[in-house]
Amino acid sequence: MEKIGLIAGNRRFPIIISEGARRKGVSIVCVAVKGETSPGIRKYVDKTYWLPLSEFGRLFQIFKDEGVKKIIMAGQISPWRLFSREVKKSKEIQELLDSIKDRKANTIFAALAKKLEAQGLELIDSTTFLEDFLPRKGTLTKREPASSEWEEIHFALDLAKVIAGLDIGLTVAVKNKAVVAVEALEGTDNLIRRAGRLANEGIVVVKVGRPKQDMRFDIPVVGLETVKNLVKAKAACLAIEAGKTLFIDMQQSIMLADKRGIAIVAV
Repeated sequence: MEKIGLIAGNRRFPIIISEGARRKGVSIVCVAVKGETSPGIRKYVDKTYWLPLSEFGRLFQIFKDEGVKKIIMAGQISPWRLFSREVKKSKEIQELLDSIKDRKANTIFAALAKKLEAQGLELIDSTTFLEDFLPRKGTLTKREPASSEWEEIHFALDLAKVIAGLDIGLTVAVKNKAVVAVEALEGTDNLIRRAGRLANEGIVVVKVGRPKQDMRFDIPVVGLETVKNLVKAKAACLAIEAGKTLFIDMQQSIMLADKRGIAIVAV
């Protein structure tokens, strides 16, 4: 049986990868992050090692001892932890952070990928086993965006690609061709909530990948929680980049969007 290593962050992404790997007969050794990874991950992997962020450096030895050669990273680590005491106490993390030019998410993950490779470990595409979760171009919900909403989507799409190219964030919210909110460290869900408070209702949210998206890490993800936040914000539309965005719990999410009259498209 093929064996891979999984560095698991928060939410359902690591669980969905594990389910997909198991369906293809792949054994998974998981390094889970205390305070981030769902305890439910145990049911979907063959072996789990729980590490605090302060012991980040142990993961290299764990994978070596387990005979793992290929690694997948899935799920986010809460960005605020970059400034936490546990990170400051970790010699390995501090050395990694000190070795890079900035602390943008993409820069950090690229440095981690190089560190894995230096240890003889190959970081592979995080969408491996998840082909069905990458929507193709088209309208996913029953409701097609109105022509005025399409104008908003195209307006926001150009902005989002610029923001993503600068590695600031991947998501923007607009209304009446005014930029309501731009994603930074807080993540998409917090951006949607903030935009909803600012604009009251009718926002259009667009999420894209980076111009040269490295599919091994930090790829765009939306899911049921995203749609629940769109409902709370009384949003009009969500547009995601086709072929570059993972849509988790897609069927359930689209059912909720249909019920609330929110249009979702892949562009």
